[in-house]
Amino acid sequence: MNDYKTLLQQKAELDARIAEAMKTEKAGAVAEVRTLVQQYQLTEQDVFPSRGAKPKGSVGEPKYRDPATGANWTGRGKPPNWILGKDRGQFLISS
Repeated sequence: MNDYKTLLQQKAELDARIAEAMKTEKAGAVAEVRTLVQQYQLTEQDVFPSRGAKPKGSVGEPKYRDPATGANWTGRGKPPNWILGKDRGQFLISS
């Protein structure tokens, strides 16, 4: 039992050291990034170009919604259980 408690104490000490090292290194990384952004006049779009863009391989906009749960389905692939065997017209999402 003492080994377990000792290991837990060591883990807590290591976690604290890891958090402190991360804090220090993170501060240095942020300073370096700010310098590069200023030096090259970078914009958010330069650094994060995919924000707001659809992910590659997107399946499309949902066409059907389950009014009970709010779940959506695009009409592609295997139909979800909430629409199986039912008239899909009642689940259509109006534009």
